[in-house]
Amino acid sequence: MEKKIAVVAIGGNSLIKDKNNVTVESQYQAAKETTTHIADMIESGWTVAIGHGNGPQVGFILRRSEIAHKVEGMHEVPLDVCGSDSQGAIGYALQQNLQNILRGRGIEKSVATVVTQVRVDENDNAFKNPSKPIGTFMEETEAQQRVSDLGWDVVEDSGRGWRRVVPSPLPEEVVELPSVKELIKAGHIVITVGGGGIPVVMENNELKGVAAVIDKDFASSLLAREINADLFLISTAVEKVALNFGKPDEKWLDRMTLSEAKAYLADGTHFAKGSMAPKIQAIIWFLEGGGKQALITNPENIGQALKGETGTWIVQDE
Repeated sequence: MEKKIAVVAIGGNSLIKDKNNVTVESQYQAAKETTTHIADMIESGWTVAIGHGNGPQVGFILRRSEIAHKVEGMHEVPLDVCGSDSQGAIGYALQQNLQNILRGRGIEKSVATVVTQVRVDENDNAFKNPSKPIGTFMEETEAQQRVSDLGWDVVEDSGRGWRRVVPSPLPEEVVELPSVKELIKAGHIVITVGGGGIPVVMENNELKGVAAVIDKDFASSLLAREINADLFLISTAVEKVALNFGKPDEKWLDRMTLSEAKAYLADGTHFAKGSMAPKIQAIIWFLEGGGKQALITNPENIGQALKGETGTWIVQDE
């Protein structure tokens, strides 16, 4: 039987179990819950590549780095290295949980995390307009000192303080793609493009990390296209996609065609820029690149959604 390949993109916030008591253990338990549903997919015959967000986790790493710098004078950790740190830690939690669950079900599947670089274009317009807030809130004096000492871009954030902002360029190439493909071909479950991948550029024929953040849904979409996935599944906080979300005329959708998704996104009023809009855009690119179908739902409903009982399916035009 031919393998069915799915790329599953997990939100970074869904890997935080208790936002009021964030510990390593609580994050591990959140990963356990999510991987239980992915294990159901694997048990039903899917070969899965897993992408994930890392926004909150990179925030924690940056915060620890800043405190260590202030208190002990230790070096601060560059953003690209924070991304690689988070890939390792989140990948460890996901792969260990998934290995344990599969073993408990008598399924012999290897799970591997690939620390993944994603090449971006150094001439991407995002580098001219850094807009992604990261790290701790600061007083204006400290923020301007960071601008002077480190060349940061900073903005005042809605009266709450000053924050660093970095570019969010589009992903161009999954650098470790050949390795990922070989692992999938051999039947392994792969965790890759964590946090959208570690952003790198090519300079003088050498890769170099840059201070940027890649949207994890965009990177997962690129991965899904590159490995010819049969399904691109975005696991998020809502069971279905809604038009006019949170408004009196809110309408939940079971299904959209590619043309409908493009029209709704172009309308500009249905999907919030910081949440659902990039997910829909990522799926549009996947379908335009030859993908067959995509699905948006929350982790606990993945099983039902794959049976067509819930979730929002986005498919090619008929």
